[in-house]
Amino acid sequence: MKQKLTFLLLSIISPLAIYSQDFSPIKFGDMDHWVTRNINESKIIGGNRKTLYEIGPDTIIDGNIIYSNMGGSPWGTSNVMAKVAGITKTNTSVFKEKRGNGFCARLETRIESVKVFGIVNIAVLASGSIFLGDMKEPITGTKGAERNLNWGVPFTLRPKAIRYDYKTKIVEDKSRIKLTGFSKKSQIAGQDCAMMVLILQKRVEDSDGRIKATRIGTVAIKYDKTTPSWINGAVYEILYGDISKHPSYDETIMGLNSNMYAKNSRGESVRVEETGWDKLNETPTHIILQFTSSHGGAFIGSPGNTIWIDNVELLY
Repeated sequence: MKQKLTFLLLSIISPLAIYSQDFSPIKFGDMDHWVTRNINESKIIGGNRKTLYEIGPDTIIDGNIIYSNMGGSPWGTSNVMAKVAGITKTNTSVFKEKRGNGFCARLETRIESVKVFGIVNIAVLASGSIFLGDMKEPITGTKGAERNLNWGVPFTLRPKAIRYDYKTKIVEDKSRIKLTGFSKKSQIAGQDCAMMVLILQKRVEDSDGRIKATRIGTVAIKYDKTTPSWINGAVYEILYGDISKHPSYDETIMGLNSNMYAKNSRGESVRVEETGWDKLNETPTHIILQFTSSHGGAFIGSPGNTIWIDNVELLY
């Protein structure tokens, strides 16, 4: 596969000829079907009518209605309705975009702000993200924002690889910004990158509702260069078992992670604590998959960083 793109992290990229068959699309992974939400922001900040897109059945929702995944869609997005200090505001960083005879997803890092004299003055950097899971609405603040995301969906298969089409527009500055809404803008060393990460976990919930997980499968890719055009059918192999000694291992984005949250059986948002690497042939209980326009975590990135995603499939 010819491309000038440099991967800061590279799992095994298997030749497309090996994986010419047996791909299974993730539901709504063709990005051709979208829920369109028309939301009215508060009059005190202009009363604008904003459109938010969610990956799901072709539906239009008018009004400030709390959203949950529709039509069996496993996809959540970073598009959300927020209500802070009684003010309704939206964040839109994922866009439905025309591609050929269908659509794709455009994920873009942007700054969203809301300013009302004497009430609220917030500017937040938001990366565009789509992921398997869902988002809690309405968002009521930026503190503890991670708890609003429910990472992962039940999944008991062992795919060999993931395949998708993508295109990137990368801001190649040597630093990024951090903008949380409650502190001044600061500089973070290191170039911003778009990223894909797929994790297979085996989760167990204890009697107190806490969730612990072992890691079964991993693949993570960073994109640090702009692509001149679409890269179609990019294939990345999923690595199983303890990969900490694998040549492609990068602990910063492939290492065990306890910064994700999920709903337990009581409907509570709790931290998912990864406790170790599982056996090579173990069966997962959940899959985590995320595409994002910035890789540094919440409120960190470079405005304008963009990745387009289409036709997401798994190989069995």
